[in-house]
Amino acid sequence: MTATPHRRWFVAGDINGFFGLVVDNLSILGFISAALIGIFQFPADVVFTRMFPGTALGVLVGNLIYTAMARRLAQRSGRDDVTAMPLGLDAPTSIGMALLVLGPAFVAFKQQGMDEQAAATATWQLGMASLMVMGTLKLVLSFFGDAITRAVPRAALLGSIGGAALALLGFLPLIETLRSPVVGFVTFGLLMYVLVAKGKLPIRLPGVLLAFIVGTVLYYGLGMAGLGTPGFQLPNPAPLRFTLPLPTLGFVDGLRYTVPYLPLLLPFGLLMVVGGINVSESARAAGDDYRTRDVLLAEAVSTLVAGLCGGVAQTTPYIGQPAYKHMGARMGYTLLTGLFIGLGGVFGYVSGLVQWLPIAVLAPIIVYVGMDITVQAFHESPRRHALAVALAFLPSIAYLLVIKVGNPAWIDPARFAALYSGVDSHGLPDLATIVTLGNGFIITAMIWSSALVAMIDQRFRRAAAILLIGAVLTLFGFIHSVDPRGSIYLPWHLEGLARAIMGQFAGAYVALALLLGLLSLQRHADPAGTRVEPDAAD
Repeated sequence: MTATPHRRWFVAGDINGFFGLVVDNLSILGFISAALIGIFQFPADVVFTRMFPGTALGVLVGNLIYTAMARRLAQRSGRDDVTAMPLGLDAPTSIGMALLVLGPAFVAFKQQGMDEQAAATATWQLGMASLMVMGTLKLVLSFFGDAITRAVPRAALLGSIGGAALALLGFLPLIETLRSPVVGFVTFGLLMYVLVAKGKLPIRLPGVLLAFIVGTVLYYGLGMAGLGTPGFQLPNPAPLRFTLPLPTLGFVDGLRYTVPYLPLLLPFGLLMVVGGINVSESARAAGDDYRTRDVLLAEAVSTLVAGLCGGVAQTTPYIGQPAYKHMGARMGYTLLTGLFIGLGGVFGYVSGLVQWLPIAVLAPIIVYVGMDITVQAFHESPRRHALAVALAFLPSIAYLLVIKVGNPAWIDPARFAALYSGVDSHGLPDLATIVTLGNGFIITAMIWSSALVAMIDQRFRRAAAILLIGAVLTLFGFIHSVDPRGSIYLPWHLEGLARAIMGQFAGAYVALALLLGLLSLQRHADPAGTRVEPDAAD
């Protein structure tokens, strides 16, 4: 009888993975607090002592589940190189929750006559209820993950997430990196040295940790010497407070507040299901065959736990699993991260770190993860489908622009609405086109890429069917929503320019589908060059 080999819980690469994953989560928490407190003047004590503990608990629960899944996969496969799926707070929807749901709701509650604390409490309840709504949706849809994976080509799965990685995890954090150019550029360069170039260090420290130490010392050293970026000042963090994130029925009171925001919340939840499917495929391409349903169920459960205990940002498996594998991380890094973030929410040191760690030091690791996933999208897809991967990147660029031009700190909402209207001889307004293209960008990317893959493979009727699905989704705003906030709707409720834009985009899908359907009636060649009859390709 062969003895079961002993598998270590921790390896050296888990240290780098731990710091990378912790920084990802701290960065998102930092963005949430900066948006709520800085833009909307939300009370800091509610953010740090009510919202953050439950949010951090969701990260703990999800990472514990993924650690257990990795250990089970290692035992089942007999491999020692299994890397756990990283889990954390989702950047796009967390930013969207802060800027499009929580912040505006807080302002609206105050306009209704609530005092600041009452408005903050109602907003917190709305945040909890929002997580319960999104978590329930993810729980139901998680059972269909494997079927979706079988139906969608790898180029579409990896390409759509690669575009999100390049635009949202690459470019947006790069802007934050270069807001303090010396600090950010040095930190980023040092990360490239240790993670990409595999350069040697003069001291025995994890490369990611050393980069953070150097960047933080530079930031505060230059700032206190008067050589840093203008406006430098030392933070004044709130004192540490012990806050146990116990289950609460506060979300029940918040459910009535979610009704106006359902057109936003449901797409947010759906986006995470699609993203979970994509990251499962990404991990599978890297060699770790996790069952898609299990990955989705874990993120749904962790989101529900967070919402039940006061959290306001949903958890998701990160698209960087192959990047963590390249760092040498296995299963210990998710366990360490879950404990660090979860306990940090209880004891308050996560809030302290969020206020002390410079964004210019936190952001570069996210840039690296985004770059790594972008490269994987090309490497792990069939070479003939490379153009379909590239096509999948384009809607992400539109969404990137939407995040910036729709940010109240950049442009007044009334001005944004004005820019969204008006037609000239060249066609639809530029901003309206950009916003409509960006809304639902991941699903749009999957549809475009899947249709192009089908065309490359000479399956023109399949491509036409995919485009018709795109037309239906366009009618209801799941993709190409004509609402600047990206909400879904019933098409017969639209009027004026909004209805015209919806009709134009839906009509575009139908027109191309009809054209491909007619072209499919011809005799054509398969990718190998063999002449086939019209029906044989499909």
